[in-house]
Amino acid sequence: MSKYMAFFRKKKKQVESNKPWYREWSEALIIAVVLALIIRTFVFQAFKIPSGSMLDTLLIGDHLLVNKFIYGTKLPFSNKRHLALRSPERGDVIVFEFPEDEGKSYFQRRDFIKRLIGLPGDVVEIRAKQVFVNGELLQFEQEIYRDSQVLPAAVGPRDYMAPFKVPENQYFVLGDNRDFSFDGRFWGFVDNSKVKGLAFIKYWSWDAEASLPGKIRFNRIGRPIH
Repeated sequence: MSKYMAFFRKKKKQVESNKPWYREWSEALIIAVVLALIIRTFVFQAFKIPSGSMLDTLLIGDHLLVNKFIYGTKLPFSNKRHLALRSPERGDVIVFEFPEDEGKSYFQRRDFIKRLIGLPGDVVEIRAKQVFVNGELLQFEQEIYRDSQVLPAAVGPRDYMAPFKVPENQYFVLGDNRDFSFDGRFWGFVDNSKVKGLAFIKYWSWDAEASLPGKIRFNRIGRPIH
């Protein structure tokens, strides 16, 4: 039996050694691409912060990783989640497909990142910039206010919103930079099917406006997102 095994191993090596270099490289490249797509679809995905709506939690130029399996894996062409480790929780920093991009082509859809404030069934209210959930004041140490003005409800929903109930399977989100964030106050709720994952770590940070070597924010690299 061992002789036969040795014979087949020898033949296999001969076949492999006869492969031209471009075939070996192309096979390795295909495998790498397939693995990358699997990881990006089901495990982790990289995102870059383009705006200041989450200052100072996330700065423009921060690059972060998003955990795509913690809320459950979505199979292609399906909105159902499988093998979820936990449900989204109040305070999570989530990445989601912008609700108003529904119906646009794949290449036109944008990803937003905000902090989860209201869970399904919660009653949320905003009074003079203060957020109340189920009648209790909700504050996060990360939230900041850069505008000393308090705008009346007649001007817009930024600083005042009458009590409303978060619908089933949907979430209400806000940016940490409360006075300068385009978030749920202006466009509504995020459906559970649009949530892509939990932002959990900054793996790179680049300040495009700074001069070298200050462009790289070394103090932010590898820091968790809270």
